[in-house]
Amino acid sequence: MTARYLLGCDVGTGSVRAGIFDVAGTLVATTSAPIRTWREPGDIAEQSSDDIWRAVATCTRAALAKAALTGADIAGVGFDATCSLVVLGEGGQPLPVGTHGDAARNVILWMDHRATGQAERINATGHRVLDYVGGALSPEMETPKLLWLKENLPQTWQAAQQFMDLADFLTWRATGSLDRSVCTVTCKWTYLAHEDRWDPGYFDTIGLGDLAQEGFARIGTTVVPAGTAQGRGLTQQAADDLGLLAGTPVGAGLIDAHAGGIGSLGGGAENRMAYVMGTSACTMASSAQPRFIPGVWGPYLSAMVPGLWLSEGGQSTAGAAIERVLSLHPAASALQAEAQALGQSLPDLLADRAAASAASLSEAVRLAAGLIVIPDFLGNRAPHADPQARGLIAGLDMAGDADSLRALYVAAVTGLGYGLRQIIAASRAQGAQIDALVISGGAGRHPVVRQLLADATGLPVDIPRSPEPVLLGAAILGATAAGVFADIGAAMTAMSPVDTTVPPATGALATLHAARFAAYETLQRAEAQARAHLAATREGDS
Repeated sequence: MTARYLLGCDVGTGSVRAGIFDVAGTLVATTSAPIRTWREPGDIAEQSSDDIWRAVATCTRAALAKAALTGADIAGVGFDATCSLVVLGEGGQPLPVGTHGDAARNVILWMDHRATGQAERINATGHRVLDYVGGALSPEMETPKLLWLKENLPQTWQAAQQFMDLADFLTWRATGSLDRSVCTVTCKWTYLAHEDRWDPGYFDTIGLGDLAQEGFARIGTTVVPAGTAQGRGLTQQAADDLGLLAGTPVGAGLIDAHAGGIGSLGGGAENRMAYVMGTSACTMASSAQPRFIPGVWGPYLSAMVPGLWLSEGGQSTAGAAIERVLSLHPAASALQAEAQALGQSLPDLLADRAAASAASLSEAVRLAAGLIVIPDFLGNRAPHADPQARGLIAGLDMAGDADSLRALYVAAVTGLGYGLRQIIAASRAQGAQIDALVISGGAGRHPVVRQLLADATGLPVDIPRSPEPVLLGAAILGATAAGVFADIGAAMTAMSPVDTTVPPATGALATLHAARFAAYETLQRAEAQARAHLAATREGDS
């Protein structure tokens, strides 16, 4: 039998998911397995690459069983992952990334902000490579984290043989190839894809010159397009772990949000913005020419769609921001228990109630009344590039019932929409053509969320046919590596068409959103001004 199925594996913040698709992009089976995160004060978040690989193996085998398939049925494999930093020593053994000394904890999670000071120092250099990250690095990126490791854990720094983005670690673990994906190193490591090189002067300037002196051997000497077949396919050990056949083609990986873009945009990447909404949210807009947008990462050549420049914005918290806002409300515990009894999440329960309480999905915005939420609990990634920004909730009263929690939920969703509206405006100011949004990711599945985002931004929202566009994007990498399609573009057209479109509200509701957006920006400025006042006080005390 000829293998006609593709396996995509998505490593998110809290779990690994595996999905099996046919060559038309139809989902056959999906499973998941949890992964562990260690959290410590100081915005520290760590994981274990061994634990992640075990979860990959668990859910891959489970997906095969669920689909009643064997390894012989899988034509190709693709991986996507969060942009987390994996540190490996001699023989690929994990090394500790914290003062705890536990080598099992060898992954600095994307959301770890321990390197905020290093990022600020790097940004102060004004080096030319910063032009290709929107003018400023985020502490979520890898060179600030590398500098933190060098300055704080010199033993780990010296012993490290490889520093890898998590997606590249997965393809290495699967195939033995040390190739890096152009997506990972361009978007998070300052590789200049348009010049096909690292910039040694940048590393010298920021204090990581030893990496340049080593010829960049520890961060990648061979950089390949996403979907490029890696090594000789799965090694025997990896095949045994995953329940697949040795030699099965494996494509160079993608960051998880970029996989969502690949799996949702279909054939219309140049005039639509992908919005991948999970724990955090990423926006991806592609163009034939580079666009330098302050506060928006990039432009990156071929970082998502080969041959196109990518501008990447986003929000450091999205689904996590909604959960954070809800957790502060006195009715949250009772409704959380009710949601669990119904087999739902609390946000989905509240979305259902908002839909049932409003004359239409668009009218649900009126439930928020005077509540405005600024969801910058972990900083503002775009367009302000301000990791010190923090969240605000305005318009609170003394109510503590279920209806007030529902109102807070609607306000949180629209707050995310207004942040997205700012990213769109910043992009358009630099000539970007954005005619529609394409939403994917677990936090954006509910019809209420999709409609409120369309209304808050004033743009139609396209819904991909696939219920799992991130997993589909990973599977597309496997399809490309296996030669099922000539390239990623052809695979996108064939496997990820749009299903439906949600139009934005007009008339009075559009006017209401404009007023709420103005209030949002007023409060956002006030938060920045308040921080400035407090910082001045601290400086005076010192």
